[in-house]
Amino acid sequence: MLTRPEILQHAWVVPNLDAAIHHWHQTLGVGPFLVNRNLQISAPLHRGMPRAVAFSTAVAQSGSIQIELVEQHDDGPSAFRDTVPAGMTAFHHVAIIAQDFDAALRAYAGVDIAAEGRFGDIRFVYLDTSATLGAMLEILEDRPGIRAFFGAIRKAHDRWDGDPATLIREL
Repeated sequence: MLTRPEILQHAWVVPNLDAAIHHWHQTLGVGPFLVNRNLQISAPLHRGMPRAVAFSTAVAQSGSIQIELVEQHDDGPSAFRDTVPAGMTAFHHVAIIAQDFDAALRAYAGVDIAAEGRFGDIRFVYLDTSATLGAMLEILEDRPGIRAFFGAIRKAHDRWDGDPATLIREL
Protein backbone atom coordinates (compact mmCIF):
# COMPACT_ATOMS: atom_id res chain seq x y z
CA MET A 1 0.00 0.00 0.00
CA LEU A 2 1.05 3.61 -0.48
CA THR A 3 2.56 5.41 2.48
CA ARG A 4 0.19 8.06 3.76
CA PRO A 5 -1.45 9.24 0.53
CA GLU A 6 -3.46 12.43 0.88
CA ILE A 7 -7.18 11.81 0.45
CA LEU A 8 -8.42 14.76 -1.58
CA GLN A 9 -11.99 13.79 -2.35
CA HIS A 10 -15.00 12.00 -0.92
CA ALA A 11 -17.62 10.92 -3.45
CA TRP A 12 -21.25 9.87 -3.37
CA VAL A 13 -23.35 8.28 -6.08
CA VAL A 14 -26.74 10.00 -6.29
CA PRO A 15 -29.92 9.40 -8.34
CA ASN A 16 -30.39 13.09 -9.25
CA LEU A 17 -27.36 15.36 -9.53
CA ASP A 18 -29.16 18.70 -9.35
CA ALA A 19 -31.29 17.67 -6.37
CA ALA A 20 -28.20 16.37 -4.56
CA ILE A 21 -26.32 19.62 -5.20
CA HIS A 22 -29.15 21.63 -3.65
CA HIS A 23 -29.40 19.22 -0.73
CA TRP A 24 -25.67 19.49 0.02
CA HIS A 25 -25.88 23.28 -0.15
CA GLN A 26 -29.03 23.57 1.99
CA THR A 27 -27.83 21.05 4.58
CA LEU A 28 -24.13 21.87 4.89
CA GLY A 29 -23.57 25.07 2.92
CA VAL A 30 -21.32 23.29 0.40
CA GLY A 31 -20.78 25.03 -2.90
CA PRO A 32 -20.36 26.11 -5.55
CA PHE A 33 -20.38 22.91 -7.59
CA LEU A 34 -18.53 22.64 -10.89
CA VAL A 35 -20.64 20.34 -13.04
CA ASN A 36 -19.42 18.11 -15.86
CA ARG A 37 -22.39 16.61 -17.66
CA ASN A 38 -22.01 13.47 -19.74
CA LEU A 39 -18.29 13.03 -19.19
CA GLN A 40 -16.35 11.43 -22.00
CA ILE A 41 -13.94 8.70 -20.95
CA SER A 42 -11.32 7.24 -23.28
CA ALA A 43 -10.63 3.50 -23.23
CA PRO A 44 -13.18 2.78 -20.48
CA LEU A 45 -12.99 -0.64 -18.82
CA HIS A 46 -15.26 -2.15 -16.19
CA ARG A 47 -13.87 -5.26 -14.51
CA GLY A 48 -11.46 -5.64 -17.45
CA MET A 49 -14.16 -5.47 -20.15
CA PRO A 50 -14.72 -2.51 -22.51
CA ARG A 51 -17.72 -0.63 -21.17
CA ALA A 52 -18.70 3.00 -21.59
CA VAL A 53 -20.81 4.51 -18.80
CA ALA A 54 -23.04 7.55 -19.17
CA PHE A 55 -22.54 9.75 -16.12
CA SER A 56 -22.17 13.31 -14.86
CA THR A 57 -20.32 14.75 -11.89
CA ALA A 58 -20.48 17.79 -9.66
CA VAL A 59 -17.50 18.74 -7.49
CA ALA A 60 -17.20 21.33 -4.72
CA GLN A 61 -14.62 22.15 -2.09
CA SER A 62 -15.42 21.88 1.61
CA GLY A 63 -12.42 22.77 3.73
CA SER A 64 -9.53 20.57 2.63
CA ILE A 65 -11.81 17.92 1.05
CA GLN A 66 -13.64 17.90 -2.24
CA ILE A 67 -17.18 16.63 -2.33
CA GLU A 68 -17.97 14.82 -5.58
CA LEU A 69 -21.49 13.80 -6.57
CA VAL A 70 -21.90 11.28 -9.39
CA GLU A 71 -25.09 10.49 -11.31
CA GLN A 72 -25.07 7.47 -13.63
CA HIS A 73 -27.53 7.98 -16.50
CA ASP A 74 -27.70 4.44 -17.89
CA ASP A 75 -28.59 1.06 -16.40
CA GLY A 76 -25.42 -0.77 -17.39
CA PRO A 77 -22.80 -2.27 -15.12
CA SER A 78 -20.21 0.12 -13.71
CA ALA A 79 -17.97 0.77 -10.74
CA PHE A 80 -20.79 2.99 -9.46
CA ARG A 81 -23.41 0.24 -9.69
CA ASP A 82 -21.00 -2.29 -8.18
CA THR A 83 -21.69 -0.73 -4.77
CA VAL A 84 -24.64 1.65 -5.15
CA PRO A 85 -27.94 0.38 -6.63
CA ALA A 86 -29.85 2.59 -9.08
CA GLY A 87 -32.09 5.09 -7.32
CA MET A 88 -30.02 5.14 -4.13
CA THR A 89 -27.62 7.66 -2.59
CA ALA A 90 -24.51 6.23 -0.96
CA PHE A 91 -20.86 6.91 -0.31
CA HIS A 92 -18.78 5.48 -3.15
CA HIS A 93 -15.09 6.37 -3.04
CA VAL A 94 -12.19 8.41 -1.77
CA ALA A 95 -9.70 9.79 -4.27
CA ILE A 96 -5.97 10.39 -4.23
CA ILE A 97 -3.52 11.77 -6.78
CA ALA A 98 -0.48 9.61 -7.49
CA GLN A 99 2.72 11.25 -8.71
CA ASP A 100 3.78 7.84 -10.00
CA PHE A 101 0.57 6.22 -11.23
CA ASP A 102 2.16 2.90 -12.17
CA ALA A 103 3.90 2.61 -8.78
CA ALA A 104 0.58 3.33 -7.06
CA LEU A 105 -1.07 0.50 -8.99
CA ARG A 106 1.77 -1.83 -8.03
CA ALA A 107 1.34 -0.81 -4.39
CA TYR A 108 -2.24 -2.09 -4.56
CA ALA A 109 -1.43 -5.30 -6.43
CA GLY A 110 -4.04 -7.91 -5.61
CA VAL A 111 -6.87 -5.40 -5.24
CA ASP A 112 -9.47 -5.80 -7.98
CA ILE A 113 -9.68 -3.01 -10.55
CA ALA A 114 -13.35 -2.09 -10.80
CA ALA A 115 -12.91 0.49 -13.58
CA GLU A 116 -10.25 2.40 -15.43
CA GLY A 117 -9.82 4.80 -18.30
CA ARG A 118 -8.71 8.32 -19.16
CA PHE A 119 -10.11 11.82 -18.81
CA GLY A 120 -8.15 13.47 -21.60
CA ASP A 121 -4.53 12.62 -20.77
CA ILE A 122 -5.27 11.78 -17.13
CA ARG A 123 -5.36 8.08 -16.25
CA PHE A 124 -7.66 6.97 -13.46
CA VAL A 125 -8.58 3.72 -11.78
CA TYR A 126 -11.20 2.68 -9.25
CA LEU A 127 -9.84 -0.04 -6.97
CA ASP A 128 -12.49 -2.16 -5.28
CA THR A 129 -11.53 -1.69 -1.66
CA SER A 130 -15.19 -1.78 -0.62
CA ALA A 131 -14.81 -5.01 1.39
CA THR A 132 -11.95 -3.59 3.46
CA LEU A 133 -12.58 0.18 3.50
CA GLY A 134 -16.33 0.28 2.90
CA ALA A 135 -15.76 2.26 -0.29
CA MET A 136 -13.67 2.23 -3.44
CA LEU A 137 -10.36 4.02 -3.89
CA GLU A 138 -9.89 6.21 -6.96
CA ILE A 139 -6.33 6.88 -8.03
CA LEU A 140 -5.81 9.81 -10.40
CA GLU A 141 -2.61 10.34 -12.34
CA ASP A 142 -0.78 13.52 -11.33
CA ARG A 143 -0.99 15.62 -14.49
CA PRO A 144 -1.26 19.38 -15.02
CA GLY A 145 -4.89 18.98 -16.14
CA ILE A 146 -6.08 17.40 -12.89
CA ARG A 147 -4.14 19.93 -10.83
CA ALA A 148 -5.70 22.78 -12.85
CA PHE A 149 -9.21 21.34 -12.42
CA PHE A 150 -8.77 20.83 -8.68
CA GLY A 151 -7.30 24.36 -8.46
CA ALA A 152 -10.38 25.76 -10.22
CA ILE A 153 -12.62 24.01 -7.69
CA ARG A 154 -10.66 25.53 -4.80
CA LYS A 155 -10.66 28.99 -6.42
CA ALA A 156 -14.42 28.84 -7.04
CA HIS A 157 -14.96 27.93 -3.38
CA ASP A 158 -12.65 30.65 -2.05
CA ARG A 159 -14.27 33.37 -4.18
CA TRP A 160 -17.89 32.28 -3.79
CA ASP A 161 -20.24 34.61 -1.94
CA GLY A 162 -22.74 31.85 -1.13
CA ASP A 163 -25.35 33.06 -3.60
CA PRO A 164 -27.59 30.08 -4.53
CA ALA A 165 -28.02 31.62 -8.01
CA THR A 166 -24.38 30.69 -8.72
CA LEU A 167 -24.40 27.35 -6.90
CA ILE A 168 -24.25 25.28 -10.11
CA ARG A 169 -21.50 26.12 -12.59
CA GLU A 170 -21.69 24.18 -15.79
CA LEU A 171 -18.38 23.28 -17.40
